[in-house]
Amino acid sequence: MTTPNATAEVGLSGGTTVYNLFLGAARMTPDAVALREQGRETTYATLRERTLRLAAAFKALGLEKGDRIALLSENRAEYIEVQLAAGCLGLIVACQNWRQSTSELEHCIRLVSPELVIVSERFRAAYEATGIDIRFWTLEQTYQDVLRDAAPLTERPVVESEAGLIILYTSGTTGLPKGALISHRAEIARMAIGRMDLGITRDDGFIAWAPMFHMGSTDQMLATLMSGGIVHIVDGFQARQIVEAMRDYPLGWHLLMPGAIEPIVEILKAETIKVKRIRAIGAMIDLVPRALAIELSSLSETPYLNSFGSTETGLPPASGRLMWPNELTGSLSKWPNSMIDLKLVDEAGNEVPDGEPGEMSVRGPTLFSGYWNAPETNRRDFAGGRFRMGDMFIRNADGSFDFVDRVKYMIKSGGENIYPAEIERVLLADSRIRDAVIVRKPDARWGEVPVALIARHTNDLKVEDVDALCRRALAGYKRPREVHFVAFEDLPRSTTGKIVRHEAEKMLTRFSEHQGRRLDT
Repeated sequence: MTTPNATAEVGLSGGTTVYNLFLGAARMTPDAVALREQGRETTYATLRERTLRLAAAFKALGLEKGDRIALLSENRAEYIEVQLAAGCLGLIVACQNWRQSTSELEHCIRLVSPELVIVSERFRAAYEATGIDIRFWTLEQTYQDVLRDAAPLTERPVVESEAGLIILYTSGTTGLPKGALISHRAEIARMAIGRMDLGITRDDGFIAWAPMFHMGSTDQMLATLMSGGIVHIVDGFQARQIVEAMRDYPLGWHLLMPGAIEPIVEILKAETIKVKRIRAIGAMIDLVPRALAIELSSLSETPYLNSFGSTETGLPPASGRLMWPNELTGSLSKWPNSMIDLKLVDEAGNEVPDGEPGEMSVRGPTLFSGYWNAPETNRRDFAGGRFRMGDMFIRNADGSFDFVDRVKYMIKSGGENIYPAEIERVLLADSRIRDAVIVRKPDARWGEVPVALIARHTNDLKVEDVDALCRRALAGYKRPREVHFVAFEDLPRSTTGKIVRHEAEKMLTRFSEHQGRRLDT
């Protein structure tokens, strides 16, 4: 037996890409349905043809490996086409959050220095408001014209599995979003773990109703197309369309977050609808009322997914537990996923013993490749060769994990991650506000919502003024849902003068909802 030389060719043969696996599915079942959107169906053969035409058009523009394309659009088939065509050429798609304010959107686009911006007409005005002057296409006009005129790409470049494919944005602890770079390797591993731990097969589809700029949709869309399943595209949360897909098609992971579960349950219950087959349903059981989770699991005859993951890690590291209704009344301990090296560590990076709180740190193939253009953040978050997630857990003797708290105090509202610093940055920039702190409050619909505690300089500042201030600068889901005015001296502080957020959160029990006035969503 001989050992081959460690040549570049041997190294390349060990990896593959999202697009290569999509092509494999297209060759195996060319006539199978790949996409369903508002009654229209696109086969794998057609999707392959369209993505190769689009890749040729990108190449004709002079786009090269590693170049970025900023994409700002609602959920639609073209979104997926852009991601696949970019993957074919080794380009990177920066998926823009259309919920962002103008200043946030401008920051996110400029951060990645794109060579091309692709925008739907629905969000064209939002893009133009940023004042960015970069070559751009509209999906309704330019995109369709170049796709019609381009011939399919015949020679595809070699793209390595570690090449970046997607940039998804996460809320920044300093108040500005960060861009998480996700490689082909990570997306392929995320697909594999879904099949290993959730039992998803090539016959199982996915309903892409959550915004495609989220990992919840993008990861599962790409995983489904690498496997040969159907992606059911829904333009936002539309309960009727979603239930009809649940009734008529087998599904893998049916992602439902706080705020989306109750309308689905109401339809299933009122119309006694029987679902086709679902491998796993729901997400983030910690933020969902137990009775509602039990009802969803029972009506769909599907185990509830007790998940814990992130944009940076995908479905892992602790989404390995599927819970049937009878289990949802007991412990919510989480189980680790396959292929993940998971440790709980102290501030110095040393592993803590069972029963003691520690920050979750991970290594594994699903991990992202770092934050775009953020070397200091990457050095800190990857210290010791492990990614530190900023969440505190306790490891039990049986290997399960119990959530304790967030090191970086994050609010999870309806599937969105909100860091208080984002909102506080806006509030504290106003001269009428002496000090402010954002805390979380449980919410039956959204899981958690942000609440503002504000110390005013004068009593002239009203709740309406605070709401208007936030409306101008923040995405709608980040706006405080309640505002309470407090005395400056009443804000709990540490010995260094910093507000102690967890203590401030306890102050909410003093206020009635009417005292601070609940704001419109």
